[in-house]
Amino acid sequence: MAKREKITNTSVKALIPEDWRLNDTEIPGFHALISKAGKVSYYLYYRVNGKQANYKIGVHGQITPAQARDIAKVKAGEVANGIDVHKEMKRSRRETKEGKSAILEIFLNEKYLPWLMTRNARTAEKTVKVIKKGFSSFLKRPLSEITAFDIEKWRNEKRKIGMKPATVNSYVNPLKGAMSRAVEWGIIKEHDLNKVKSLKVDNAVVRFLSENEECSIRKALRERDSRIKAERDSGNQFREARNYSLLPDLKKRQFVDHLEPLVLLAMNTGMRRGELLSLEWFNVDLTNRVITIKGEKAKSGKTRHIPLNGEAHTSLSSWREINPQSTYVFEGEQGKPITDIKKAWNNLLEAANINNFRFHDLRHHFASKLVMAGVDLNTVRELLGHGNLEMTLRYAHLAPEHKAAAVNLIG
Repeated sequence: MAKREKITNTSVKALIPEDWRLNDTEIPGFHALISKAGKVSYYLYYRVNGKQANYKIGVHGQITPAQARDIAKVKAGEVANGIDVHKEMKRSRRETKEGKSAILEIFLNEKYLPWLMTRNARTAEKTVKVIKKGFSSFLKRPLSEITAFDIEKWRNEKRKIGMKPATVNSYVNPLKGAMSRAVEWGIIKEHDLNKVKSLKVDNAVVRFLSENEECSIRKALRERDSRIKAERDSGNQFREARNYSLLPDLKKRQFVDHLEPLVLLAMNTGMRRGELLSLEWFNVDLTNRVITIKGEKAKSGKTRHIPLNGEAHTSLSSWREINPQSTYVFEGEQGKPITDIKKAWNNLLEAANINNFRFHDLRHHFASKLVMAGVDLNTVRELLGHGNLEMTLRYAHLAPEHKAAAVNLIG
């Protein structure tokens, strides 16, 4: 049932849900609606170009009847001048929402990350994390206020404190990519970060193991294996003397834990650390001797197949015998991959007396051995999973003694 009366505090307080609607007697279209729960809202009903519309003014309690009346008068005047106030309100809300999403941090969280997840879920969070880490002071800025000058200034400051060109590029390039998407999606009109050219990086300097270093790391792995087995034997003798339950015997195992097969597989396949640790037995074909790296777990986003040589196949076969029920090749807790190898890796390098060598450099070592064996760069590119040959060309500069032997053939 609708009532007709001037909208005041008294008339609004007298409303009951059965009344449903209270039409104001002074301002055409101004009315109050009451819900079944007793909530009262103020509206202005109007027509523009023959179309009906209902503009919500506010909620009783948040605004008074007098304030609602004043707003109704203003909006009714705008309608009289041909303005669709409801349409304008929706446009204003949309612009406000778009304005918020044009803040770097909000854009990254609400727009860019969800889009990256559909492209390459494995690297999406890492990409956004890199931008946030590198440009933490920019996160509250509107995208339109991030300029090439700002990035050049940031870059100069990082270079002054010793950040390497490759590291600087690894921060700047993802930001440029995010900004370009913002333009493509109409969030900002343009950006000028394309003026910020990547710093030149000396790709010829790539760390790989010398023959002596490779022998040292292999020796350290076997000595580590022997030491752990001896410690387990000693521990079990101690437990047996005290009638404690014994720990599994390691003497007959090829590997005491994941480290040795992990290192050997990295040396012989060139797989990235993330690819190795996320590798599932489902993608290891020991019969046909091939590993499949699925696109969603590859940096390039493309699936590739890596043949297993003799050492890689033997290592994986032995490791599978030790872990017949595991889901991941290198599994920590049941059903979950190992995520941290830093401590074991650093201890191994110390035992082998090897300096300035990262786990990722095993990938460079794999590539360098292929190049020195005369494998063409395109095949190396396919095995490493590079998106283009440019990344692989760094290995053309490896092993100067190998190139020296080549030119000596015509000396």
